Amino acid sequence: MTLTELGWNKDLEAACTAYRGKGWVPARLIRETVINYGAFLKGGDEIEVILCGRVWHEAACDADLPSVGDWVMVELGDENQPSVIRAILPRRTCFSRKMPGNSSQAQVIGANIDYVAVVTDAGSDFNIRRMERYFMLIGRSGAKAVVLINKADLFPKEQSEQAAAEIAALWDGASVHVTSALNGDGLKVLKKFLKKGITMCVVGSSGVGKSTLVNQLYGDEWQWTSECNEITGKGRHTTTSRELVPLPGSGLLIDNPGMREIQMWTDETTLRDSFADVDALSAECKFSDCSHRTDAKCAIRAAVEAGTLDLARYENFLNLENEIAALKKRTEKRQMAVERWAKRNSVKARNLADRIQLEKDVRGDL
Repeated sequence: MTLTELGWNKDLEAACTAYRGKGWVPARLIRETVINYGAFLKGGDEIEVILCGRVWHEAACDADLPSVGDWVMVELGDENQPSVIRAILPRRTCFSRKMPGNSSQAQVIGANIDYVAVVTDAGSDFNIRRMERYFMLIGRSGAKAVVLINKADLFPKEQSEQAAAEIAALWDGASVHVTSALNGDGLKVLKKFLKKGITMCVVGSSGVGKSTLVNQLYGDEWQWTSECNEITGKGRHTTTSRELVPLPGSGLLIDNPGMREIQMWTDETTLRDSFADVDALSAECKFSDCSHRTDAKCAIRAAVEAGTLDLARYENFLNLENEIAALKKRTEKRQMAVERWAKRNSVKARNLADRIQLEKDVRGDL
């Protein structure tokens, strides 16, 4: 397996030039555990690597630490010394969400991804508001969106096609397809995207058929899957960790555990891009700082009342706007805390240096 087949490009080649003289080699991370990482080297050799202290200390937050899909520079070890990550190369794209809970940090799902494939179905998992969230995260990441309306064998054709049409209307750049992992339908569509050197990240709720799709693409039982429940049509969630898998003769796939929460890690610009129709209406509001809730002569509320704007889409816009504002506030508070901590330690360091110098001066006088 060549570096190009792993996703290597000219930009990465230029970025690693500064490290060549150190004897370090490029590697792509395929797995992350609590103690180390798995990585591919040129030729397809898989090794285990650990993170050096300097890279860890220089990371401003967890999202700056190496993640699955990252390209890193590694100092190779031997039977007595481990291989060590000495540097992280710049990310071309980064797909992340807000870490679950009250954290103000991002959780990286995958780095250097070309496509994010969202797997859902036309039944109980179908949720147009959740898809809006997915599209916002994908839009911010820099990757392209692919959506699979899976398990078409369990639902009427019209139901799956209606779900596909509603999702396609949300995002002009999304490629939406009706598939059945059980019957193997739609795999040709995925293979159309998975050319050599291309990385795709597969996400979605538990039980929608992600692992079955991965198995079929890989051509083997790469991920164990349980039997499908005859009533709900869902299998038990089987992917327990994030891993980058090379597909024979094609691209690379990142399979993910099922996502229960799609919390936002984005900004106001991405929100407005995702809700361009709502944003255009806001320009017609009487007040430039209109909250779009109770303010007089709000054009967005007027559109909802007139039936030209879907009420659920309007409510989701407000919810996302609140989430982004709250995230921004928590991030600013965290940054202030970090700056206070750094300033306090800087003062302590100066005081310690002054005291040491004073002691030296006193000893010199004696």
